[in-house]
Amino acid sequence: MKENVASATVFTLLLFLNTCLLNGQLPPGKPEIFKCRSPNKETFTCWWRPGTDGGLPTNYSLTYHREGETLMHECPDYITGGPNSCHFGKQYTSMWRTYIMMVNATNQMGSSFSDELYVDVTYIVQPDPPLELAVEVKQPEDRKPYLWIKWSPPTLIDLKTGWFTLLYEIRLKPEKAAEWEIHFAGQQTEFKILSLHPGQKYLVQVRCKPDHGYWSAWSPVTFIQIPSDFTMNDTTVWISVAVLSAVICLIIVWAVALKGYSMVTCIFPPVPGPKIKGFDAHLLEVTP
Repeated sequence: MKENVASATVFTLLLFLNTCLLNGQLPPGKPEIFKCRSPNKETFTCWWRPGTDGGLPTNYSLTYHREGETLMHECPDYITGGPNSCHFGKQYTSMWRTYIMMVNATNQMGSSFSDELYVDVTYIVQPDPPLELAVEVKQPEDRKPYLWIKWSPPTLIDLKTGWFTLLYEIRLKPEKAAEWEIHFAGQQTEFKILSLHPGQKYLVQVRCKPDHGYWSAWSPVTFIQIPSDFTMNDTTVWISVAVLSAVICLIIVWAVALKGYSMVTCIFPPVPGPKIKGFDAHLLEVTP
């Protein structure tokens, strides 16, 4: 009797599986954790790509543990990072600790697991783009005009404590140009650019990176129209010419003064006195 019941159960299961296969229903495909990012070393988020769903509703869960621990934890926040993500708030984020995580996909036909991913928050930092990008043409008197660029660091980063150091990079180009011109700004939050084409409309962007981590995305584009008279004014030009001419004149006068004696000797050589061969000049001396 028991054998008949077991046979019936196996037959029913095989029939069910066969029906599901005929309907295209399968266990879920293998998911993949493809990116983890921290904007400020205090929180971080990881994203995964789902595999095939097997034609059935599929649930996903992320589990993790820290290196050196055995207790498994489930993702604390599936909402903040958007679909197919797990967000770790401040209370769940530890520096210099390695997280070991995987994603589990489950439907009625079975489960599949992603490969384990090892994450150290120190090395996944990618800040948000800089803010409040301002661009202005400066034309001071008697000096060459320039393009003045200023910005602010991302709001989620606290630079005052020294816990974070940001480096900045600027890129700009004329509106119709294909290539960007890149300028490294270091840690400063403003920059001057002198060599620009008058009458052109320029596109300007800025981005940042931490001492350990990745460049942020570029900030939104800011446009600036360069005036057609983006050159030094006439007064500055004439002053420069006058100063250069004066320096050249002083050099010439100095050279002439040093070599004046040699030049006069060359032009007017001394006339030699008369000499008679065999004549003794002592004979003309008067004796008492």
